[in-house]
Amino acid sequence: MPDLSRRAFGGLVGGGAVTAVAGTATAAEAASAERPFKARPANASRRRPNFLIILGDDLGWADLSSYGAPHIRTPNLDRLARQGVRFTDAYSGSATCSPTRFSLYTGRYPGRTKGGLAEPIASKTQGLDPNHPTLASLLKKAGYSTALIGKWHCGWLPDYSPTKSGWDEFFGNFGGALEYFSKLGQLGEYDLYEGDAEYKDLRYYTTVLTERAVEYVSRDHGKPWLLNLNFTTPHWPWLAEGDEETSAEITAKIRAATTQAEIKTALSHYDGGSVAKYTQMVESLDAAVGEVLAALRRSRQENDTVVLFASDNGGERWSYLWPLSGAKSNLQEGGIRVPTIVRWPSRIDGHQVSHEPNFSPDWTATLLELGGARPDPAYPLDGTSLAGYLLRGEELPERDLFWRVRDNRALRRDDWKYYRDHDGADHLYNLAEDQREQADLAPDQPELLAELKKAWERIAGGLLPYPAS
Repeated sequence: MPDLSRRAFGGLVGGGAVTAVAGTATAAEAASAERPFKARPANASRRRPNFLIILGDDLGWADLSSYGAPHIRTPNLDRLARQGVRFTDAYSGSATCSPTRFSLYTGRYPGRTKGGLAEPIASKTQGLDPNHPTLASLLKKAGYSTALIGKWHCGWLPDYSPTKSGWDEFFGNFGGALEYFSKLGQLGEYDLYEGDAEYKDLRYYTTVLTERAVEYVSRDHGKPWLLNLNFTTPHWPWLAEGDEETSAEITAKIRAATTQAEIKTALSHYDGGSVAKYTQMVESLDAAVGEVLAALRRSRQENDTVVLFASDNGGERWSYLWPLSGAKSNLQEGGIRVPTIVRWPSRIDGHQVSHEPNFSPDWTATLLELGGARPDPAYPLDGTSLAGYLLRGEELPERDLFWRVRDNRALRRDDWKYYRDHDGADHLYNLAEDQREQADLAPDQPELLAELKKAWERIAGGLLPYPAS
């Protein structure tokens, strides 16, 4: 066995690298196929890459076969992982949809902005301030074309929209969820738009988004581009291609609802779904990603395109999260640790695995640096660029990863995690030895607990307070 650090070994054991890929390889073969990340020697290419950022929605950390799912087949995403770097210790910026998207779009903690305090956004009065710099607006200023296809969930018209925040083009839904066929969303209204105008298409939503993304990457682009491709799959309601009958039942319940709570109850479909249906949805997401990547390859832009695949938060209900505890909406590992894959054929070797902890704002900083864009000094980033690590093998500076969700708090420093649960109790875990967060070391390490707690409170003190509930 190669000489691995404690973190690397822990990542291999718990990170799905030793699991068979959909039953097609032995555990030993899967483990030996990946090697610890090492940057490729610098080459002379200075061409600025395109950026294709693909988000799954409520996709759990181990929902891909390359991350450990024994019953879900994801050959396209597994292939993407083999062609690039699979991260075992990557995190979303928060435990729910909207705050993570704020953190990715702005490169800052969600609590820096009023809209980011909503967990998630559920009102037309909340949203991403159009005056705030974003990944799209900063790359656009640096000469990029920008587009967002799919779920926005950072506010509704008339005040909020991707096209008001730096994206040249938008095709998708404004809200946090929608019925996959009728396109009725969380406010009970039709929610599929092209720009600021309604767009009628009653086919399965994943299919519609895939077609749009294929068309975008297939264009003859005259300059580098950014495409945020945000699927709603596998978010509830639990529907797959061919489920029109169930769709009609859910749609009828939404239309009969008289309050937003009733709409959410109908749309969330918590009286339905199954492991088998969820598996079908994740596999349809994988197929959709495969179609988009095939189009990228046909366009001959593959080598010069950075593909980043991740989830917006941890898994929910039907997700496969082993060995993690918790799920979406809380700050245990299952709520924030997400599958994350990066591929850039012209600059990064494949068949690699990285155990460097990172979270959504880091990728904002990374993409800005790779694209030659400067952050706005009036809105300093909270993320740390991984560009030097990925391209030159530079060590990342010591830093803390921070999360805040009303009555939940968490901070990761190296292998250590400070976590406060919903009951207000503080916990301390060594994630290298205990990914499942079962062995609470707070009583044994009071000084370290106090240090991490103080670090959390120092960061939290610079954020906006939550509004009174």
